Amino acid sequence: MATPGLLLVDKPAGMTSHDVVSKVRKLAGTRKVGHAGTLDPMATGLLVLGIESATKLLTFIVGADKTYEATIRLGASTITDDREGEILNEATATQISQVTDEQIIAELSKLRGVIQQVPSAVSAIKVNGEKAYDRVRAGEVFELKSREVTISKLELVGNLRRSENFIDLDVIVDCSSGTYIRAIARDIGNALGIGGHLTELRRTRIGSFAVENAMTLEGFEGKLAILKSVDAARGILPAMEIDAEQTLFIRQGKKISGEITGNTALIFANTLVAIAEPAGPASIKSVVVFNDEDLNV
Repeated sequence: MATPGLLLVDKPAGMTSHDVVSKVRKLAGTRKVGHAGTLDPMATGLLVLGIESATKLLTFIVGADKTYEATIRLGASTITDDREGEILNEATATQISQVTDEQIIAELSKLRGVIQQVPSAVSAIKVNGEKAYDRVRAGEVFELKSREVTISKLELVGNLRRSENFIDLDVIVDCSSGTYIRAIARDIGNALGIGGHLTELRRTRIGSFAVENAMTLEGFEGKLAILKSVDAARGILPAMEIDAEQTLFIRQGKKISGEITGNTALIFANTLVAIAEPAGPASIKSVVVFNDEDLNV
């Protein structure tokens, strides 16, 4: 059996998230590999993969805040809100020249904080049981419902780059799970009246995991740098040490005594036993149990 744990991968452009999963399945020698949130083929950056029983940890990562670096091009809108989609509208050189730097910076500021965002139509969100992008490809025209997201940071990096036909700006974004960076580009362009879409996107952080610690798969040969489940859990959730008797009870589905305020990693002998939650006053019960290692309890 492959070593259970998390694998941080720096996805290259052109690969789908499923392509990465397929490659890691071969390298790890197991079918049991999953990911905590996809990246579009155009995008690069951090994918967090779970291997073997550590796929159970992915649930607790998906909702984590994320950081992105992106390039927004103002001057044209596309069907996908990124460079890979068909152009819908293009602004004239005169319209583009009339948009000031100050107006662009002002629109960036309006998108910070808790906002209502309409996801990109070409997304995996389901509409009446069908993924939105399948309905777009079938020729349907519709708008998804807005939803609340939090953008805690949206800042311009460097200077704006202007040409007759477009304005490019690089931004860094800290945001809640479920935020569409493509939608940010679209909304800024629409607010300015000249359209906008994304030309580059790189995810640099998911929760406590950073792309600087990720491996690349191009030409890879050797042993995968798998982060052990116990160490991964400590990076995701608060941790609580338990004893041998408590470990036995948890693995039997019983409650144990203790005080926790939310999902917590239960650890015995430097091994992840379970993820637990409060079960009433001074009581804890398991949400997910891990049985990879014989702890002799």
